[in-house]
Amino acid sequence: MPIRFIHTADVHLGKTYGNSPGEAARYEDFFRCLSDIVKSAMDETVDFVLICGDLFHTGQILPKTFARTIEALQPLKTAGIPCVAVEGNHDWIHRRNNISWMEALSEMSYIHLLRPTRTQDGGYCFDPFDEETGMGGHIEINGLNIYGLGYIGTQAGSHVERICNAVSTENNLLLFHVGIWKYSPVEIGNMKIDEAHPLAKKFTYVALGHGHKQYVIETPKGIPYAYNPGAPERVNFGEEDYDKGYYFVTATDGKFSLEFRPTNPRPMLVEMIDLDGANDAEIALDRFRRQVQEKLAKQPHRRSPLLELKLTGRIWFHPFELGRERLRLALDAFASPLHVEIKNHLSFVARTRGEELVKKSLAEIENDVLHELIGAHSKYRGRERELTRLSLALRDLVLKGDVEDDELLELFLKMD
Repeated sequence: MPIRFIHTADVHLGKTYGNSPGEAARYEDFFRCLSDIVKSAMDETVDFVLICGDLFHTGQILPKTFARTIEALQPLKTAGIPCVAVEGNHDWIHRRNNISWMEALSEMSYIHLLRPTRTQDGGYCFDPFDEETGMGGHIEINGLNIYGLGYIGTQAGSHVERICNAVSTENNLLLFHVGIWKYSPVEIGNMKIDEAHPLAKKFTYVALGHGHKQYVIETPKGIPYAYNPGAPERVNFGEEDYDKGYYFVTATDGKFSLEFRPTNPRPMLVEMIDLDGANDAEIALDRFRRQVQEKLAKQPHRRSPLLELKLTGRIWFHPFELGRERLRLALDAFASPLHVEIKNHLSFVARTRGEELVKKSLAEIENDVLHELIGAHSKYRGRERELTRLSLALRDLVLKGDVEDDELLELFLKMD
């Protein structure tokens, strides 16, 4: 009988935008996406479901996120369909004093968390999965040997030989939360494609995660062996043009047939707004409204979109007159995006006493103002450059909403 399973990754439960009007709706987007995948698994009566890392958006999740995850996975547990998972870089808890949420889910039998142990000489050991403890590195389902590795960092390529040496079975599948350079859109946690190729000799199917873009890796002879479904929901701006979905896989006699099934992610738009030559803020606002209306009209959506607007051009007034709140208020008059991010790349053109043109971007002006404010305090003199950079980095992290409270605290302590 053929084996059928679903391969998904990078679900990012708990992701939202803090202090945004669309915070609650955005939080629900990711659970809706997982529930739809679980429903597909139930409708098709698959043998198992694979989650290849980053089930959660952060290691330190809210209790309500854990409860909602249990609710979403309950149909699989009730039906006896194993959900096999590994940890991604977002799932890890950096201070390992307490049990992680992923470990808790495994102990409660909502997932089968695979994680190898290490030998004294640096090798890998994939112990059989123990249903009682919810731990292990290897599980066998219907004759298919499933191994799980999770995220092991930027040196993943150098571990491939040791991974392969630890496996002695046939008909093997590997869950590996790692990207492949050239294909993966992320900048860390990848390995070179020639480093990945030895995996094809030991594993007939390598289930990838990490990068949120769908892609397939082939051997030098053109035989596919590693597959990344990408994230089923749009997680970050920059993913607006990615195909979003998961793999429905059928394995017959060691050969795998894949169908990429699309999901229904939140619409995401990234648009350039050209304000070049505007002499004052009112003219710029009028052009802003007109251009955004035109761009939204071309792409009607049934659900409120996520919107990133990049302001460009040279202007003849101070960019601070186009503050983010003023632009958002102008936007609210004619549009209802779920969430808006405004990136100000405007250049400020002014005249010096000698009538020479001086151009400064908003980022440069912000940097100058902060540098001056920090330097005004005698305690921080001599550290203006360092603390200005840290302050701006802190601002960006808060606006993105991807940083946890303890991480913010660590950044504040650096400024002391």
